[in-house]
Amino acid sequence: MQNPKNDLFLRACRRQKVERTPIWLMRQAGRYMKEYRQLREIAGSFKNYYKNVDLAVKASILPYTLLGVDAIIIFSDILTPLESIGMKFDFKEGEGPVFENPIKGKEDIQNLKEFNPEDVYFVGEIIKGVNQTINREIPVIGFAGAPFTIAAYMIEGRGSKDFKKTKSFMYNNQEDFKILLDKIADMTINYLSFQIESGADAVQIFDSWAGHLSPKDYKEFVLPSVKKVIENLKHYNKPIIHFTKGVCGFMDFILESNADVYSIDWMIDIKKAKDLIYPKASVQGNLDPMVLYADTDIIKKEAEYIIKSWGEDTGHIFNLGHGLMPDMDASKVKFLVDTVKEISVRRQ
Repeated sequence: MQNPKNDLFLRACRRQKVERTPIWLMRQAGRYMKEYRQLREIAGSFKNYYKNVDLAVKASILPYTLLGVDAIIIFSDILTPLESIGMKFDFKEGEGPVFENPIKGKEDIQNLKEFNPEDVYFVGEIIKGVNQTINREIPVIGFAGAPFTIAAYMIEGRGSKDFKKTKSFMYNNQEDFKILLDKIADMTINYLSFQIESGADAVQIFDSWAGHLSPKDYKEFVLPSVKKVIENLKHYNKPIIHFTKGVCGFMDFILESNADVYSIDWMIDIKKAKDLIYPKASVQGNLDPMVLYADTDIIKKEAEYIIKSWGEDTGHIFNLGHGLMPDMDASKVKFLVDTVKEISVRRQ
C-alpha cells in the first residue's frame, strides 16, 4: 500500500524530521459534532453504528474533513472483539456497556472462545473504506483496549469508579487473573494484526484503567501482557502507541513495554515526559481536555506551553490526555487544531 500523502504523524512516530507537529485527538469523532450525532441517529444504536461499515467510515473521516487532523483513528469501540470470544454485552443509554455474563471465576475464563477475525470483518472493511474514501491523504490508526482495561470491563460487567470487583479478583485469584490477561493479550495480538493487515498505518493500545493500580501491581500483573502484545506486533514495522491514563506513578515500568510512542495524560509535565522517554520513543499528548471549555486565548496559551516545552525536536504528536467530551464546542476543537498547526512550524 502506498504511503499517505501527509505522513507527518508517521514521521513523528519514527522520530524523523517534520515541518511541524502533527495533531490528532482521542475521541475526535464524537457527539460534540452535529454531523456525528446525525449518523448516530441513522444507526439507531451505538453497536449498530460501529458495525455499519458505511456509517463508521463516514464517522471516522469527519475529523479529517471538519477539523483537518493529521491522522484518522477508526470509529469503533475497545469492546468490539469481545463478542468473538463469547462475551455478551450491550450499550445502555446513560450507563455505557453492560455485560450479561461477566467473569466471576476460573470456569468462566476457561470457557472463553478463541478470537476469530472473521467475527469482526466489519473493522477491516472500515479501515479499507477510510483509506479508499480519503484517497490515502493521511494515515489511519487502528486500536484495541489493553488487556487490563478489557479484563476490568469483563469482570466488573460495566464501567466502574473503584474497580473493586477487578482488584478483588486480582488479589484473590492471582494465577487465574494472569491467565485471563494472557488470553486477552492473545486476542489483542490477533485483532490488531488483522487491523494492520487490513491497512492500518499504526495502532494504539488503550489502557485507560491501569492508572488505578499501584506500581508494584502494575509491574506484576499488567506489564507482561502489554509487552507480549507489543512484541508480537513489532514485525509489522508499524508504529505502536501505548496509552496509559494516570501514568505518573510507574512511567519507568511502562517504558519497559517497548512501544514506539507513549501517549501521556496531563498529570505529567511534557518536559519531564520528554526527559524520560525521548529519544528512545516518541511522545503523544498531553493537553488536559478540560482546557477546551476555556476561552480561545487560554486554549492557545496551553497549546503553546506544550509546543514550546517540547521544543524543535521531532518525536512529538500533539493530542489530548484523554478523549473529547460530548458537550464540547466543535469550533474550539477546530481552533485547537489550527493553532497547533500554526505555532508548531519548525524554523528552517
